[in-house]
Order: sequence, then C-alpha cells, then structure tokens
Amino acid sequence: MFYHVKDLQYHAKPDRPDPVYAKKLQEVLGGQFGEISVMLQYLFQGWNVRGNGKYKDLLMDIGTEEIAHVEMLATMIARLLDNAPDVELEDAVKDPVVAAVLGGMNPQHVIVSGLGSMPADSVGNRWTADYIIASGNLLADFRANLNAESQGRLQVCRLYEMTNDRGVKDMLSWLIARDTAHQNQWYAAIRELEEKENIVVPSTFPRELEKQQVAYTLFNFSQGDASAEGRWAHGPSMDGCGTFNYVDRPVAFAPAPHLPPAPPYIFDTPAWAMRKSDDLPDPDTK
Repeated sequence: MFYHVKDLQYHAKPDRPDPVYAKKLQEVLGGQFGEISVMLQYLFQGWNVRGNGKYKDLLMDIGTEEIAHVEMLATMIARLLDNAPDVELEDAVKDPVVAAVLGGMNPQHVIVSGLGSMPADSVGNRWTADYIIASGNLLADFRANLNAESQGRLQVCRLYEMTNDRGVKDMLSWLIARDTAHQNQWYAAIRELEEKENIVVPSTFPRELEKQQVAYTLFNFSQGDASAEGRWAHGPSMDGCGTFNYVDRPVAFAPAPHLPPAPPYIFDTPAWAMRKSDDLPDPDTK
C-alpha cells in the first residue's frame, strides 16, 4: 500500500522560469538513468523478492523514496515552464525573440503537456520499461542499481553546472547527496552478498559444467599488450577460485563454419551467385 503525503520531500522551486533548462532537466526525470527508471527498477525488484527480510525492505525503502524524487523533478520542471511564451508556434517565425526561446525549449511542453513535465528524456524520447532491470538475482540487480545511481549522479552533477539558478542548484544538491547515499547503500548490500555467495553471478551454477580452462583467461584481441599489465591478467582471480592468465596471441578453438544452402522455398541468394567469380569459384560454395 502506498500513501501520498502532499508535502515534497525537499524544495523544488526555481528562482525564475527557464523553459530551456526544463528541457534539459527532463533527462534525469525520464531518461535511461532518470528517476522514473530507478523508481520502477527498485520497486519491481522489491515486489519480485520471494520472501521478506532486509533486502526486500531496502529495495522498497529506496524505491519509494524515488517516487518522491520523480515528484520533485516534475514540480521543478512545471515551475521552470511558468510564463512560457503564450503564442502559436506559427507566430514564432515573426518574432526572433520568441523563436529563440521556442527553438531552445521543448515545444511539447506547450503542445502536449500544457507546461508540465513528461515521462520523456531531454530530446523527447518516451520513457520505456526497457530501461529497467529486475532479474530475481539480488546480487546482479544490486550491481545494476549501483550502476544506475552512478550514471544518474553523473548526469545530475553535469546539470548542476549548467545553471546559475540558486533554487535549481539547491534541489540538485539534495538529489546528488541522496545518490551518494544510495550508491553507498547498494555497494554495502553487494559486499554483503559477495561475502555470502562469492562474486560471480549466479553463484549456484555448477562450476564443473563451465569450461574452466578459459574461466580466468584474458585474450589479447586488441593491438599491443598494455592490458597484460593489469591485475586482471595475472595472479589469483578475484573470486579466489582460479588464477588469471594472459594469452598474447589467441587461436581459434573451432574451424570455420560451413552452412548448407537454405531450401529453395526460402529464396535466399542462390549458391551459384555467391561464387567469388566465374573463373575462380568459391571452393566452399558448391
């Protein structure tokens, strides 16, 4: 059950309208790493936990807080859109000042949302559930959450530098601090699960069923050998179950594949047309 408290979690009031910045702020509301994404990611992860306990509670705590962050950003965007030019778009070409404002702002903030926020990013792409991860494996999910908070905090910090509005900066400062908290909390949960399960996900797949001879190998598939100098190339593996090794000149483990022609009713390119030339037919194409 959810209960809406009408007060905002924190202030969301700019010093002045700025429809151009409202467009930019849409990114951390409805973008891939925006608040809508983390809100639904954490909530679905929490709803899908089979059983109760501290991990489910953590997910529900942070997921519910993210609803408040969505509300704060939606409110800030609406207030930044206050006093936007009340003109027909066709009239913009007649007034260079209006044209400049409308050219920088998102016209859909006027046409579609009526000076309100939208579930979309800064260039108008609609939010999609493809952005969220809820796998049922908590270690995998908590790592995805740490990444989401890292990317989200990075974007909010960049937006902080794009405005001189004290009210906007004040709200963003709050969000940056909460992202700091959440990164630390997800990392703490990750470390705890790693101590219980080890670091490889999933931890329950039988090791004897994987090709263990290549489980800790770094193949050099790029020019040069600088990657050989890293911790990932030598010494005990991070999971403590193997030893890192480095292969400078990788070789193929299987021959080149040869696929038979498709049946005629598939209408693929005929085999005779795939010969290298009439004089030197491809020996692999009969």
